[in-house]
Amino acid sequence: MRSRIRVEGIVQGVGFRPFVHGLAVQYGLSGTVGNDGFGVFIEVEGPAEAVNALVEAVRWNAPALAVVDRVSVESVPPTGARGFRIVPSETGGPRETGRPSETGRSGGTCVPSEMGRPGGTCVPSETGRPGGTCVPSEMSVRNETGGPGVIGGAPRAHVSPDAATCDDCLAELFDPADRRYRYPFVNCTNCGPRFTIITAIPYDRAATTMRTFAMCTACAAEYRDPRDRRFHAQPVCCPACGPTLVLHTSDGTMVAGDPVSEAAALLRGGSILAVKGLGGHHLAVDAADEDAVAALRARKHRGDKAFAVMAPDLATVRELCELDGEASGVVAALTGARRPIVLLPRRPGSPIAVSVAPGNRDIGVLLPYTPLHHLLARELGRPFVLTSGNLSGEPIAHRDEDARRLAADAFLTHDRPIHAGLDDSVVRVFRDTEVPVRRARGHAPAPLALPWTFPRPVLACGAQLKSTFCLATGSHAFVSQHLGDLENYATMQAFAGGVAHFRRLFGIEPEVVAHDLHPEYLSTKYALTLDGVQPLGVQHHHAHIASCLADNGESGPVVGVALDGTGYGTDGTIWGGELLVADLAGFERAGHLEPVPMPGGVTAIRQPWRMAAAFLHSAYGPKDFDDLDVVRRNQDRWPAVAALVANGPAQRVTSSAGRLFDAVSALLGIRDTVTYDGQAAVELEQRADPGVRGGYPVDVAGTVIRSTDLIRAVVGDLRRGEASEVIAARFHHGLAEAVVTATTRVAATNGLEVVALSGGVFCNTLLLGAVVDGLRRHGLRVLLHRRIPCNDGGISLGQAVVAGARDRATR
Repeated sequence: MRSRIRVEGIVQGVGFRPFVHGLAVQYGLSGTVGNDGFGVFIEVEGPAEAVNALVEAVRWNAPALAVVDRVSVESVPPTGARGFRIVPSETGGPRETGRPSETGRSGGTCVPSEMGRPGGTCVPSETGRPGGTCVPSEMSVRNETGGPGVIGGAPRAHVSPDAATCDDCLAELFDPADRRYRYPFVNCTNCGPRFTIITAIPYDRAATTMRTFAMCTACAAEYRDPRDRRFHAQPVCCPACGPTLVLHTSDGTMVAGDPVSEAAALLRGGSILAVKGLGGHHLAVDAADEDAVAALRARKHRGDKAFAVMAPDLATVRELCELDGEASGVVAALTGARRPIVLLPRRPGSPIAVSVAPGNRDIGVLLPYTPLHHLLARELGRPFVLTSGNLSGEPIAHRDEDARRLAADAFLTHDRPIHAGLDDSVVRVFRDTEVPVRRARGHAPAPLALPWTFPRPVLACGAQLKSTFCLATGSHAFVSQHLGDLENYATMQAFAGGVAHFRRLFGIEPEVVAHDLHPEYLSTKYALTLDGVQPLGVQHHHAHIASCLADNGESGPVVGVALDGTGYGTDGTIWGGELLVADLAGFERAGHLEPVPMPGGVTAIRQPWRMAAAFLHSAYGPKDFDDLDVVRRNQDRWPAVAALVANGPAQRVTSSAGRLFDAVSALLGIRDTVTYDGQAAVELEQRADPGVRGGYPVDVAGTVIRSTDLIRAVVGDLRRGEASEVIAARFHHGLAEAVVTATTRVAATNGLEVVALSGGVFCNTLLLGAVVDGLRRHGLRVLLHRRIPCNDGGISLGQAVVAGARDRATR
C-alpha cells in the first residue's frame, strides 16, 4: 500500500524529516518526505503493517522539540518506486487531495500532550459535535476547521522556539578530541537557534540568517547522513565554515588571544562586557563585584530593578538560593530546554552583590543556554550578571549597529545575524509549578492551542506596559515575545515590526483588530490606524480574565478576580481591584475595591506617597498626620497633595489594588517613589514576615471591599510601634481574606463554582497562595495562569479570545 501523510504543528527545524527518514529505513518503506508552508508531507509505500507503524511513530514518538498538532492520512495508488529520500522544500500549500480525520470519525479527536505524547484532558466541543478536542499543553490541539494558522492557503507551519544546548552538543563542546571543541556555535537538530534566525517558512537554511555561511565538506557530510543527528540541521556549522567569535574594546580594537578567556579576565577585573546571545546582546559583570554592578546600573540607567544572574551550574544555584520547598519544579525549570530566568529566594550569606537585587529577597537565576554561555561560565567559574543589553525601557538590542550604543567596556560578539530580537523568559515556581512572569525565549513563537476556532483572523494589540501582541486564526493563538513598555519609541518600533514579521511568517492577515479601551495607549492608537480591519475595544480587566480562561481551555462563566495597577473602566474611572462575572464574550462588574482619589493621575503611580495621602484622607477624613513618617518625609509637598485629595470631585478615582499596595508601602517607609513598574508592591511583599499568618479584619459591604479598613489597621500598628515585617504580612492576609469573602458572595449569588485569578498583583505569590487556599476551602475551583503571564503580558491573548468569542456569537 501507499499512503500520503500530512503532519502539522512544530515540525520544522526540529529534526522531523530525518526522524521520518530513519523510520522509513527501519520499516523498509520507500517514498519521500519534505517541508512545505503547511508542515511536513510524507509519502510511504510498503506493507500495510509497516506503513501503519510509521504513522503511529510519527504521531506519538516525535523528536524532542517537535509538537504534533495533527496527522492526516489518505491512501494513494502505489508507484513501485524504490528507496526513501528527503526532497527539496515546497513553498506552496499541501499536496493532498483530501483532508480526512485521523480516525475517520466525525467530531474532534484527542491529540497528544505538549511533546507529542498522551496525556491531554478532553474538553467538550463548543459546537456540540461528538468527541470534543484535547486541550493539554501549550501547543497541541487540532483545529477542526482545517488546521492552525491558515487563511486562504497561506502558510501555516509553526516555528520552533530557540532551545538550550543539548547534552550531546555540550559533550562535544568540551571534548578536546572533537573538531568542535570550544566552538561557541555548536548545535544540532535537538538544540540551538530557531525563531531568532528564521526569516521565512518553509524552514530551510536559505530562509535563515545562516544562509551566508556555506557548509564545509565535513558539515555537509553530516547534513546529508541519515544516521547523524545533524541530518538536515539547518544551522549546522563548525570552526571551518561557521560564524566567528571576536572580542573587541568599545573603540573597536580587537583583543588578542582566545576571546572567551580574555572576556572572562575582563569580568574578573570589573569591566562591563556586552555578550551577543541568541536573541540579542546582554550586559555582563561579575555578580559579586558591588562597584561593577553599580557602574552597570549607572550606564544602563536601570534604577533599582533587579538584574538576572547566570550561574555556571546547578550546584552553584544551590549555593546562591534556597531550593528546598520547590526543588523539583525549580530544577525542571532551570535545566529544561527553555532555560528561563527563575526567581528564587536568596540564601543568607550569598556572595551575590546586594545591589544586584536591592530591596528584594529574591534573585533571578538562570543556567547557560548557548555554547558561548557555557564557555564563558566555565572560564569565569563564578556567577555573573547577565541582563538585557539596552537602555532602560528599550527593547533588547539585537542588531549589531544597535549594540554599539551599549555602554560596555568590551564586546564579545560574532557575525551570525539575529533576525528577531528576543529577551529571556522569566518564571516563578508556585507550589512546584512553573508560572510565567515574562514569556519570551524558549516559548515564543510557539502557538497556544485553544478549544475554539476564530471565525475571522484576529490581531490583538495588548496593553501599554509589558507589551505583547497576538495573532489568532484557526484554533491557535500566536502570542509575541515580551516587547517592553510602549511609552518608549524604540519599543513601539519593535512592536510594529514584530506584528509585520508575525503576519509574514505565519501568513495571517487579520480581519479584526482588538485593542484596549484606554484611548491614550499607544497600542490602541496603533490599532485604530490600521486599514481594512474591524476595530474592537476590549475592557482591560475582562481581557485579563479571558486570558486566564484561554490559558486553561475554558469558556466560563466564572467569577473573575482581576487585581492590577490600572485599567480603563467602563464608567470612566480607573479600575484595578475587580470582581467580574465573565465568560469569553462579555462580563458584568460584580464587585471591587473601595474607590479612592488618585492625586496627580499618572504621577501618583511614580510617587506612592501620594496614594498614602489619598487613602489616609479616605480612611480618616481631613486630619493631620504629623506623627506619621510618610508625612514628615514629604512635608514640603504633603499640604498641596492633601488639598488635591480634599477636592475629591476634581480627582479621578481608582479601585486599583496596585495603588493600595503603593499606599501601604509608603506608610511603612519602604517606597515613596519608584524607579520601575510595581516596585513598591514587590518590596512590600518582600518585607512581609513569612511566619505571620493572621490578617487585619476588613469589612466587605456587599461585594465592595473596604480597603480603608486595611489602612486604619496599618496606621494603628505603626502608632503602636509594630515591626514593618509584621504589618506587611497582616496586610497581605487581611486583603486576601477580604477578596475571598467578596468572591464567594459573588459566586453564590450567581450560582458559579469556578474562579479565575488574573492581573499583575497575582505575581505576588504570598497573596496568591492565601487567596487560592481561601477559595478552595469554600469549595471553589480556581483557575491560574500556566502558559501566559497573569500581568499585562497576557492582555493580548485575552483580547484575541474575546474578539473570537464575540465573532462566534454573531455568526
